[in-house]
Amino acid sequence: MSSNIFNNPQIYTELTLRIALSRIKGMTFGFANLIESRFSSLSEFFKSDSRSIATILGSQALKMFARQVLDDALAQAQAEEQWILSNKVKPLYFTDPDYPTRLLECDDAPVMLYVLGNANLNPQHVIGIVGTRHATVYGLSFITRFVQELSAAIPDLLIVSGLAYGIDIAAHREALTNNLPTAGVVAHGLSTIYPASHRKDAATMIHGNGAVITEYIHDAQVHRGNFLTRNRIIAGMSDALIVVESAVKGGALVTAHVAGDYNRDVFAVPGRATDIYSAGCNELIRKNRAAMITSATDLCDAMGWAPVKAEGTQQEIAIELSDEEKIIIDYLTTHGESFLNRMSVDLNIVTHRLIQILGEMEFNGLVISHPGGKYSNS
Repeated sequence: MSSNIFNNPQIYTELTLRIALSRIKGMTFGFANLIESRFSSLSEFFKSDSRSIATILGSQALKMFARQVLDDALAQAQAEEQWILSNKVKPLYFTDPDYPTRLLECDDAPVMLYVLGNANLNPQHVIGIVGTRHATVYGLSFITRFVQELSAAIPDLLIVSGLAYGIDIAAHREALTNNLPTAGVVAHGLSTIYPASHRKDAATMIHGNGAVITEYIHDAQVHRGNFLTRNRIIAGMSDALIVVESAVKGGALVTAHVAGDYNRDVFAVPGRATDIYSAGCNELIRKNRAAMITSATDLCDAMGWAPVKAEGTQQEIAIELSDEEKIIIDYLTTHGESFLNRMSVDLNIVTHRLIQILGEMEFNGLVISHPGGKYSNS
């Protein structure tokens, strides 16, 4: 028979009790809310034996809140609290005012979140951007233009993603470039950053006006299943979720389905039928699981968000062409519809660089791509 280590209630701070509650297997936001409403305090809850708890919460509590379970959770929570305090982590319990209020609309919201950084997690507008780890020039060019447009059009905006390779990190980096707050939701504890190559980006977010967020204790390791679990936080925190690129299977599509179940607005960037990493987005649109999106204007129109218009200026900003773009425009004006390889040779621009430039130009409406690797002026 386990002894009750709760001999001196004063040794347990409120933070320890909150962390301990969140560490109990099967604990949900709804269950935690029920406990908060049925007990005078968390201290009273943790002092109670499982039979007393079961009398209040039901028979399932006998096993879930066995004395050994509660004592183990308290011991783990004490150690976690010390790490939090030593590393300037901001713990957010679901009743805290800084906890993302949009998440509280979701039945499976985390009881606790751990945050590094200063981002406001409850701004007027929150957009989630997700997609494949194998981002193409097409997807990256869309993010560049889309986030630039958002920064000029939407006030009090937070961009949320998963700090992963490809579309996720591109969204974070473009937000940083445009001085937009951005939050990365990670699938592990805050004692590390995965992938390691994104540590510098995470540090920039944390020390700027962004944040890195997790529901896991500090030493929780990267586990495959955690990525799908963390995706619900990205979906739940967002007013709208944008899928930029995805194959027919992948975490981005799971996130889109979760967002739809949360009654969030879901958008997908369309692509050519032959492109592998547009197939998932095209399917979302075809099955009416997402609305098609091609610009920030599309998002504003769909969400009913009034874009900011600077006083005394036009809302449309003229595009300033680079020297390479001017050369390409002149070439296509002279030669008409032209093959990519022929242009690369004639203009002395390496193919991979030319593809990148043409992708950006296509998004800006300067050129049109045609089947077979041909391009023309728009």
